[in-house]
Amino acid sequence: MDKNGQGTGLTDAQREALDALRGARRVVLTGHERPDGDCIGAQAALSRVLTALGKHVRILNPDPPEGQFDYLSRECDYGVDDGGALPEHDLVVLLDCSELSRTGALANRFAEADSLKLVVDHHVLPPEAWWDAAFHDVSAAATGLLVYRIAGALGVALDEVAARGVFTSLVTDTGWFKYSNTDAESFRVAGELVESGVHPADLFATIYQRRSEDHPRLVGRVLDRLHYHADGRLALVDLPLAADGRAMDLETDDVLDLLRSVETVEVVLLVREIEKGICKLSARSKTDYNVNELARGFGGGGHVKASGATIRGQREDVCARVVAAGVAGFDNSRSGKPSTSERQG
Repeated sequence: MDKNGQGTGLTDAQREALDALRGARRVVLTGHERPDGDCIGAQAALSRVLTALGKHVRILNPDPPEGQFDYLSRECDYGVDDGGALPEHDLVVLLDCSELSRTGALANRFAEADSLKLVVDHHVLPPEAWWDAAFHDVSAAATGLLVYRIAGALGVALDEVAARGVFTSLVTDTGWFKYSNTDAESFRVAGELVESGVHPADLFATIYQRRSEDHPRLVGRVLDRLHYHADGRLALVDLPLAADGRAMDLETDDVLDLLRSVETVEVVLLVREIEKGICKLSARSKTDYNVNELARGFGGGGHVKASGATIRGQREDVCARVVAAGVAGFDNSRSGKPSTSERQG
């Protein structure tokens, strides 16, 4: 961005995406199931930017945001799908993913709607485009950074809520600037947001330091289910359903980060049973191992270093299948050295 907020170095596809935003009157923003900090942060920021341009904006997600992001949900109406008719709109914007199926029960209604479809995302795109336009850059550390670029290209200054939204996207997808996707743009934009009034210490405490008293015990129970494979290069933990039949409620990043701190571990696989016969895989890598390829083998995807998939099957069988695929993947990866060029988030 130049000092006047005009986009520089935009691709033709990104310019088409900006034209779609300029031309829209009524916009629905949506995202993936169990929206994370990047998804809801980007939605908060883009909703404020488009509202400043006089657009009528609604956010409609398959699931509500987690409680730790209440500083955004107090300012933005994160609507949750109730199975009813979609709000009147002429543009749907899918943020932080590029597969409509990841909007859950909303997918068919969005696909059937007579409206333009726009993707704003930094994940690897699926091979076949279903959208009308896309503001996409796989090198961006977070989807919120793409919204930051959009705001600059549209000539809209970020207000206080939008600034917190972009900062939330940035810090949650870079692991508070410790993942390998952290780059010069990440620090530059973070610095600008702090100068505009964002308080990092306050947001860190709000997001990460309001765990329940049961949280450490629950992490301990999960770690008791840890198994190493491939001479310690791969770590697996699984989360069965709780005694009441519900999915275990745990912020899994704490477990994933702890296991990645083990020297021998290159890949961490976490299998969460979300209901009988359906499991959610979260895969992380700290070397050149490509977990995006692993996840795509199970119908999922994401980034080279952070990906996931929803897998049908009994938990024990799913664990065996993902471990087998994970171990086999070492034959296709390079040496087990930390990569400084691959992206994660």
